[in-house]
Amino acid sequence: MPVLLFLIDTSASMNQRSHLGTSYLDIAKGAVETFLKLRSRDPASRGDRYMLVSFEEAPAGIKAGWKESHATFMTELRNLQAVGLTSIGQSLRTAFDLLNLNRLVSGIDNYGQGRNPFFLEPAIIVAITDGSKLTSSSGVQDELHLPLTTPLPGSELTKEPFRWDQRLFSLVLRIPGHTSPDPEPIGGVPLDPSPITPMCEVTGGRSYSVFSQRMLNQCLESLVQKIQSGVVINFEKTGPDPPPTEDSQIEMKYGPQSWHSCHKMIYVRPNPKTGVPVGHWPIPESFWPDQNSPTLPPRAAHPQVKFSCVDSEPMVVDKVPFDKYELEPSPLTQYILERKSPHSCWQVFVCNSAKYGELGQPFGYLKASTALNCVNLFVMPYNYPVVLPLLDDLITVHKFKPPAKWRQSFENYLKTVPPYYITALRKALRMMGAPNLLADNMEYGLSYSVVSYLKKLSQQAKIEADRVCASVGKKAALEGGIKLRCRSSALSLAHRKDFTQLLHSIMGDGPALPMEANTKEFAGFQLAALNKALKPQGLRNPYDIPRSHLLDQLSRMRRNLLHASICILKGQDQDQLHSVPIAQMGNYQDFLKHCPSPLREADPDQPKRLHTFGNPFKLDKKAMMVDEADEFVTGTQGKGKRPGESSSPAGGGAPKRRRCMSPLLRLGRAYTPPKTPPRTPDNDDTELGNHINNHLESNRNSDKEPSPAPESELIEQSDLLQLDEVENQENRVQENGQSSDSEFSLGKSQELNSELRVLITKEIRKPGRRYEKIFYLLKQIQGSLETRLIFLQSIIKEAARFKKRVLIEQLENFLEEIHLRANSMNHLDGL
Repeated sequence: MPVLLFLIDTSASMNQRSHLGTSYLDIAKGAVETFLKLRSRDPASRGDRYMLVSFEEAPAGIKAGWKESHATFMTELRNLQAVGLTSIGQSLRTAFDLLNLNRLVSGIDNYGQGRNPFFLEPAIIVAITDGSKLTSSSGVQDELHLPLTTPLPGSELTKEPFRWDQRLFSLVLRIPGHTSPDPEPIGGVPLDPSPITPMCEVTGGRSYSVFSQRMLNQCLESLVQKIQSGVVINFEKTGPDPPPTEDSQIEMKYGPQSWHSCHKMIYVRPNPKTGVPVGHWPIPESFWPDQNSPTLPPRAAHPQVKFSCVDSEPMVVDKVPFDKYELEPSPLTQYILERKSPHSCWQVFVCNSAKYGELGQPFGYLKASTALNCVNLFVMPYNYPVVLPLLDDLITVHKFKPPAKWRQSFENYLKTVPPYYITALRKALRMMGAPNLLADNMEYGLSYSVVSYLKKLSQQAKIEADRVCASVGKKAALEGGIKLRCRSSALSLAHRKDFTQLLHSIMGDGPALPMEANTKEFAGFQLAALNKALKPQGLRNPYDIPRSHLLDQLSRMRRNLLHASICILKGQDQDQLHSVPIAQMGNYQDFLKHCPSPLREADPDQPKRLHTFGNPFKLDKKAMMVDEADEFVTGTQGKGKRPGESSSPAGGGAPKRRRCMSPLLRLGRAYTPPKTPPRTPDNDDTELGNHINNHLESNRNSDKEPSPAPESELIEQSDLLQLDEVENQENRVQENGQSSDSEFSLGKSQELNSELRVLITKEIRKPGRRYEKIFYLLKQIQGSLETRLIFLQSIIKEAARFKKRVLIEQLENFLEEIHLRANSMNHLDGL
């Protein structure tokens, strides 16, 4: 999965315009989009990962990292602005650290155990800049310097900030501001003389000096072709030059040649079946592992591979695995192909890889292909001229039954092999069919302290990676505004009597002010704009105001000047405070990310509200217990009957039904109001008041509230009709045969009950579970017993609207006790 990181110059010099009429920053954005279109033609681009880094300081400079989507990448690319310095050194270090975040966690570098070319994460950094002077907060620099310090753990294990599978390419824009009369040169794109060019060459890349849009497109097509899976190696010649062959037409030249030292890549092809590179043998380290060493020496990013020009015979043994890598075209490959000797090879070494000897033992060879169209690097077991004949004898002569002499020779060979080769050698012997030749307890080269050290670095790198990924996309804190001196008790300078004297002192026409009255001393207090997104320097530097906003800004300044006595400065109009671009109106999730965490609910029983864009007050239906549209079912109730009539359906026909909010009066447990003879209101008040007092007393003595009823028992629906309370009162007046003289007292009771309903409703809406006042107000209800029961049912309905489960249960218990008391009184009256 190639990683493509775009490093865009966002310095102020990128605002310069070319003869095309566009700024350099616009050209850079267009180049990135063109690159993506060209890359999308390759089916292998489906696994690409894109990152975006600007010249801002980290972490604000990381616009798109490991976890950002392609849509975020494109959005951040379009929003780039050229307002900073040309701090390319710091930005390059940020880019390399971003690429190296997960390498220690995944163990891809395999420190101290050889370099595996098939363990790679190919990455290409495409830097687009204008090639201007390198500027930073400390001044102008002539050379490119990357910071030596970095917060990334494990960076001390590699000398350079990059790795051998990471290359840097730079597009330096040199497009003139006026059309040049000279014709455009035809041919390749030259290197740029800017300070970034040496950095590109060190990593195995190059720079391009772009003078026109045509050259830019040509460079982009070339860059797309360079997205290859491979690692960069330094090849250096050791020993004398080879003599010319009979078929070659190479002239003997003396002195250093370009092919003597090449800094090129070897291609690591992925397995066509799995898509992942597969290999067997590592490239040896440049040191012999020491079991007593507590640390590892730092390695170079690119291994230094020496090749000897002495012709050797290529060796390959059947059933013994080897790795084959193609070299990138270079002067070295051209020289080997011109020799036209595909049946000979040059051995390769890594200095100090053996226990004794500076050059070490060969681990492979360079060989031209039979068709003479490329040069391949064959990676074999360490000191393969010794071990391959032994393995050949094991297979062909001894038939995997080695004698003691062969075992002695094999043990002598193992003493010359770096310990980290044991694991690869054991795997190869298992593939050959001889898994028992190596003991399982053989050490693989790292001491216990080094292993512990690497594990600790891996854990620290994981924490740092999580921190960096979490900081991507967060806006940097705005710089502080104007700091003022805190004067809590003093008046404003404009209201002081000696204001004229203060003005003369500030202008230098009068004596100096004492320290406490010095208007130039601003400390301890900070003046900031109400709008947090408004940059403080926007109020101080008039050159930061766009030309199209000058008139609006002038009107604001005039309004602030004329209303200075109010001491309220407004940096924006009222309509601008609520103006949001259409493209951002639906981005409600980003708004929620910047909102402070909400406080916990005062009532834990309240359902959580959904953060639904367009209706933030919408409730979660799954968490709702009772909806105000729900209806509770009640059984058959006798209504409109005289005191002496029967309440059975046979005696009075089909009874009328009404709505009841009590979930206890559900189907199967319906209750029929008793036939109550007329009693005086005083007796009813005494009975109901005593019951409420007893109920309040029991609530005070209880340690905890009763558990709420299950939701299935609380929510029951019915299609029964609900009668109005006033109609019930009028019907009862007529049914009881009361005279018209009592209408005045009935109206007064209804008025009092209406006021009580308002007060009780306010108490229900209050948060918390203090319901004593509700039961106190229930004692003041006027009217008959049935009037109070209907009133209590309406209160239960109101409590259900606000999901007061505990209150509903207490009111239902209260209602049931009233029913039981009424039944007992009816029983006594019947006797």
